[in-house]
Amino acid sequence: MPEVILESGIPVEVVYGPEDPADPVSARIGAPGEFPFTRGIHPAMYRKRPWTMRQYSGFGTATDTNARFRYLINEGNTGLNVAFDLPTQCGLDSDDERARGEVGRVGMAVDTLLDMQTAFEGIDLDAITVSLTINGAAVPIMAMYFALARKRGYELSQLRGTAQNDILKEFIGRGTWIFPVEPSVKLVGDTILFCAEHCPRYSPVSVCGYHIRESGANPVQEMAYAFLIARAYADHVIGRGLEIDGFASRLSFNFDIFGKLFEQVAKFRGGRRLWARIIRDQYGAQDPRSAWLRMIAGGGGGGLTIEQPVNNIVRGAYYALISALSGTQTMALCSYDEAYTIPSEEAARISLRTMQILVEEMGLCDTVDPLGGSWLVESLTDEMERRIEACMEETAAEGGIVQQIADGVIQAKVARQAYQRERDIASGRLRKVGVNCHRVEEEHRRVELHPYDRKAAEAQCEGLNKTRATRNSGEVNAALDRLRKDAEAGANVMPAAIDAVTALATVGEVTRALRDVYGEYVERVRF
Repeated sequence: MPEVILESGIPVEVVYGPEDPADPVSARIGAPGEFPFTRGIHPAMYRKRPWTMRQYSGFGTATDTNARFRYLINEGNTGLNVAFDLPTQCGLDSDDERARGEVGRVGMAVDTLLDMQTAFEGIDLDAITVSLTINGAAVPIMAMYFALARKRGYELSQLRGTAQNDILKEFIGRGTWIFPVEPSVKLVGDTILFCAEHCPRYSPVSVCGYHIRESGANPVQEMAYAFLIARAYADHVIGRGLEIDGFASRLSFNFDIFGKLFEQVAKFRGGRRLWARIIRDQYGAQDPRSAWLRMIAGGGGGGLTIEQPVNNIVRGAYYALISALSGTQTMALCSYDEAYTIPSEEAARISLRTMQILVEEMGLCDTVDPLGGSWLVESLTDEMERRIEACMEETAAEGGIVQQIADGVIQAKVARQAYQRERDIASGRLRKVGVNCHRVEEEHRRVELHPYDRKAAEAQCEGLNKTRATRNSGEVNAALDRLRKDAEAGANVMPAAIDAVTALATVGEVTRALRDVYGEYVERVRF
């Protein structure tokens, strides 16, 4: 454990706490690394190892994205966070008529395993963790990543990383759903069960309060709905025969940060304590790691502004500070120009340097939970825990999260909250610098827009057509037939999906095979 001595000569302890840890208040808070993990899931937290820095990146072709990955790694990024374009997210091939104009626009275009190979060329999958930000098309994309690992000689048991794979939040917050709610949950269950057996170090789902918050939910709803979604996946998997300790330690979460500093810190401290109680007391987990709230936190896109975009650098620094004070395991920041465009290399580097400055210069890794014991923070932590739990109980009493998502109820609640927030900004009750206060009337916005490369999209389609012409079509069709049969039989589709993508079946073909069995979701709108 590294020793820390301040410039004034004062040594800094790993953790500070109450004189009497047995008093009721201190006992409720607990110690770092001990149940209920209010102060963090590890005893020494960042003093032993800083958070993973995982900037979200990807655009154009796999070649373009590989170059950005290498750039970020060279600049000190310690994890990869892959952005896919909308056609890939929606299970469409790049030459699909519905994909026109969107191929490679907001993320990397992936059609076959060959694209995945190119994206990770020269990158050691055992040395850096990779997060796949994919949901509706998680089955083919995860299958491609696992197939790539096997082709490169890795055992799946070696792999560390995460797939976002939180389809229920897509119905609330983003909209890249494909299949109806029930089979969508079943597919998430397939990935959890597959990873529990074959990839025990891999996190097959990252439950996202982030996108729910970005869609308009308040911080209490963000945490409550995320926990309820995680419970829905857990209940499904337990119903298929896996015990809670067989997978809970690999559940992870993705949360948002923008708004009031102390409220944000308290929602994570209170949420961490509540989640620990749920997993131990309601699910009967015996492994302490099952009760960890492992999370990526940062981003803050909803707090950034088009107006005076350079101010977003300052906002991002505060969001990073909140994330560190909250005890996150992984951090990712939106770049200051993301209200306009895919981040430039400079903007991405500034976000990465923001995190590195916190580690190297500001002392955020010196001691655990430095806000612990503050009367304000502990009071807010208690209140956030109570309110999150009350929101969960209310939702359960009204029919449960899955049914309310299927009926459009949760979506309507979030939409109403979003409307109220916008009214508060418009009225000035909720202050936004540069938007409704401290405005600049004749503003010069110095943002270089990322150009959309139509030639890259054309090249992507040409490569896809070449792959279709040269692959073994009989092998592909046989693998897709097996995939359909496994889906019809209610079997786990992951083994068949891996075989299909290994034979160079496309994202669109795998998705169509599953759609043939499961059908397609039709949105239900409520007001």
